Amino acid sequence: MAVTESAPETAPAMPEAAGARATQEDVGARAAHEGILRRQAARESAARTYARALPIVPVRARGLTIEGADGNRYLDCLSGAGTLALGHNHPVVLEAIRKVLDSGAPLQVLDLATPVKDAFTTELFRTLPPGLADHARVQFCGPAGTDAVEAALKLVRAATGRSGILAFAGAYHGMTAGALAASGGASDVRVARLPYPQDYRCPFGVGGEPGAELAARWTESILDDTKSGVPSPAGMILEPVQGEGGVIPARDDWMRRMREITSARSIPLIADEVQTGVGRTGAFWAVEHSGITPDVMVLSKAIGGSLPLAVVVYREDLDVWEPGAHAGTFRGNQLAMAAGAATLAYVRENGLAERAAALGSRMIAQLQSLADDFGCVGDVRGRGLMIGVELVDPEKPPSSPGGPHPAAPELAVAVQRECLRRGLIVELGGRNSSVVRLLPPLTISDEQASAVLNRLADAVAEVAKSHTGPGTESTRRTATGRAQEVGHAQGTEHTRRAERSG
Repeated sequence: MAVTESAPETAPAMPEAAGARATQEDVGARAAHEGILRRQAARESAARTYARALPIVPVRARGLTIEGADGNRYLDCLSGAGTLALGHNHPVVLEAIRKVLDSGAPLQVLDLATPVKDAFTTELFRTLPPGLADHARVQFCGPAGTDAVEAALKLVRAATGRSGILAFAGAYHGMTAGALAASGGASDVRVARLPYPQDYRCPFGVGGEPGAELAARWTESILDDTKSGVPSPAGMILEPVQGEGGVIPARDDWMRRMREITSARSIPLIADEVQTGVGRTGAFWAVEHSGITPDVMVLSKAIGGSLPLAVVVYREDLDVWEPGAHAGTFRGNQLAMAAGAATLAYVRENGLAERAAALGSRMIAQLQSLADDFGCVGDVRGRGLMIGVELVDPEKPPSSPGGPHPAAPELAVAVQRECLRRGLIVELGGRNSSVVRLLPPLTISDEQASAVLNRLADAVAEVAKSHTGPGTESTRRTATGRAQEVGHAQGTEHTRRAERSG
């Protein structure tokens, strides 16, 4: 059974005798908090992102909980954009890091062999899909996932002698030139853009299995039509769940079609598992839901146990590189490898992927009830503990009869702000930044999940009330009632399971 961590969700009670002293300390803490934020705004570049929407100064963290410099505490459902599979400062991660520090081992070794690297690689290969692990090579890259994407694109181009890449609308693969070229916002690049099937905003207007079939047929047509303008590509890169694209899970049957299409045409298939890996979606690797074996897997984020680490794993017959064909000074991060090996083993041994599948399904089911009560909730979707709630403007007509209402990024921002006021950290994503995203650690307890649902439901209700006004809000349930009901349903399910297990 998985071991989870419960963290305090509110500040501890303050003894009366210490009231005056604590008040002075609180004033000082707030001043320090505000000063740090002012200096950040004055010194850091305009490219900063999370800091704009989340004006907090973390000073301590454990599991799901972050404490800010001003003394406020938050439930963190951002988790370092999915990096923290075990939450903040998990004991097994800290122990692994201390063990390396205390051993006197080198912390930086370029690509030399070390016992720490050997242990990480062994654990990594233990978790890979068998069809890949049995005949695989691994390339350690620079510390970010975007560098691993660059390496993967470079690899398939070298192996095939071709240059073009197939990618998908809505994709996100990183911020370097090649990774951006394969992402959804690119322009003027050597990438053919294909439709990524989805139910809520299907590019063909049908959704479900018919929409996925049309997307597959379009892909086949592009590749087989000699006048399509798309020459035989070096590879296809896809995300089993589009994260930044709006938390859109790929259908398993469509994933299998992509594998069949690429295999039949000798096109290497690259699975970008940077955010979906290490149990996040309810399987250790998201490709396992469909049963496919990609030719290349791009891995980062959670594989480093909260520290920077990125690798490419690929079929050994693709290993045509010359020495130095892809290098990087910081590909030998020993602390990250130790933390990563500990994280991979902990997730595997404690069945955290299976727990993510079960808990995520319950959370999604509870959140879907929000769409019945609030017109601004257009869709709730996800897989495992990778969950998205899309906000729409119900007062604007759909773009097509029976279709979804227009995305409402301003409402998503308002929900994120209301969540933060209630001590809940969430991320925004999607085509128009209109999707509120939940990426809690896999160690989240049932009680913490209930608290997350309560706060998010309450935030949505408050925004819906403000947006629709009192005239229409009277037909809806109150914010407090809606939040209590969502959280109560989650807690009731936990009680039922406890009774069954007892």
